[in-house]
Amino acid sequence: MLLPLVILAGMGLSVEAGLLGPLGAQVGHLWATLSIFGVGAALLSLLLLFSGPQPGPALSQLLRWQLLGGVLGPIYVVVLTLATPHIGIAMTMIAILSGQVGKSVLIDHYGWFGSARKPLDAERGLALALIVVALILMARG
Repeated sequence: MLLPLVILAGMGLSVEAGLLGPLGAQVGHLWATLSIFGVGAALLSLLLLFSGPQPGPALSQLLRWQLLGGVLGPIYVVVLTLATPHIGIAMTMIAILSGQVGKSVLIDHYGWFGSARKPLDAERGLALALIVVALILMARG
């Protein structure tokens, strides 16, 4: 059940990239990013309001590195906003995918951030190589 959901979320990122390029051209890349995060924050606030109390530690009890996504998320969206109009949605997404999979293989291999260790084997290495080949073919096409 989770895999189709993740695939749909990935499709949503492509739509987001397509929306962000023109929005960035209209209002500026940083304003486009702020507006996207503003809408997302408003939606999440409503979901939290109607979903009741959430279990877990207070924000002040979290390790600071666990909040790094709050820095990485806006950087990602600004890069989408800047790159998409110039290199296209498909090239932007395959480049992002290459970076995501490359770093994910390292995170899995070493078990960083508390993730389960999944050593880099021949199949995972081949999958990463094929994504890099896809990136090269997309860039040439």
